[in-house]
Amino acid sequence: MVLTAASCAQIAVGISVRVGPPALPVYAQPICPGPGYFWTPGYWGWNDDAGYYWVPGTWVVAPVGMLWTPGYWGWGGGFYAWHAGYWGPHIGFYGGINYGFGYGGVGFVGGEWRGGAFYYNRSVTNVSVTNVTSVYTKTVVVNNTTTSFNGGTGGVAARPTPQEEAAEHEHHTAALASQTEHEHLASQNRQNFASENHGRPAIAATAKAGDFSSRSAVSARAAGGEYHAPAMSPKEARGPSAPGNRMFTPANSNNANRTMGNSKPTPQDKSKSNEGFRPFTPPSSNNAQNKGAGTNRTYQNHGSSGTNPVPESKNKTAAAPPKSGGPNASRPVPSSHKSSPPPKKQNAPREDRHKGKGR
Repeated sequence: MVLTAASCAQIAVGISVRVGPPALPVYAQPICPGPGYFWTPGYWGWNDDAGYYWVPGTWVVAPVGMLWTPGYWGWGGGFYAWHAGYWGPHIGFYGGINYGFGYGGVGFVGGEWRGGAFYYNRSVTNVSVTNVTSVYTKTVVVNNTTTSFNGGTGGVAARPTPQEEAAEHEHHTAALASQTEHEHLASQNRQNFASENHGRPAIAATAKAGDFSSRSAVSARAAGGEYHAPAMSPKEARGPSAPGNRMFTPANSNNANRTMGNSKPTPQDKSKSNEGFRPFTPPSSNNAQNKGAGTNRTYQNHGSSGTNPVPESKNKTAAAPPKSGGPNASRPVPSSHKSSPPPKKQNAPREDRHKGKGR
């Protein structure tokens, strides 16, 4: 199967599709290769020639102190739009999707950074103490849902928490080169496409990014749900790079332009972005313990930046009438005089002779 380079990179720039992705397959997590590796869950990518294909979950060497917020598909404006993942100091919103292995829909409980070392929660991640000694155990309630998209019919009904909104406005880093290559290689394997595996990929996860060999690959145990083939071809299902993709893209993130295909929003785009998904405005909070409170205020200021008092005052100054002065300043304005017209004043003496005394 021949795939163009452009179509293989589609998922990385933010796209929209008329048909939703299949359910997430059920699979086991490969054992962590060693210290410093971070788990990035699998997801359904898109190819204009063959439709949805599975990008296996994998372990990657994480940037020190950074956490991976997975990408997700979200319904809005008649399309399923892709919101790309990113690296950041905190986990942002990823659609409420239960990717498993610490990604239960909100936040990440698979591990945490302690100084320059990453500690793994052995209750949800497959870590051997022989290879990794920085571990701990914390019980986590596991949700077995396999829904792969947010919003719409059958999708996850989740909205960002104030903490997730705050995290999305922090400094972000795009996917690593190893992740991008891993996705590209997945798009080259015919067996990864849903049209071939019906939601149960032969390679559901790998021990290392880009390694699809038998010693690294883990097959899916089962499909996450009943597979229904789309009624239209991939080319017919492909939608535009809709402004709806902007919904949960961090406004000041380095990944924002990459997610939206390096296009700057226009006033018309901003008005269209309210179709389907509507930007989430976190509720105000006076709770000092809310870690996202300070950043939420920044978000609200950014969200209301369209109403700027400075231009308004300039407009008022420009619209004010010019100051009086000059040679015409002493001239009376005819419409402002309320005295009797001159002809009546000239007739006043005749009336005085009858009345005996003038005004």
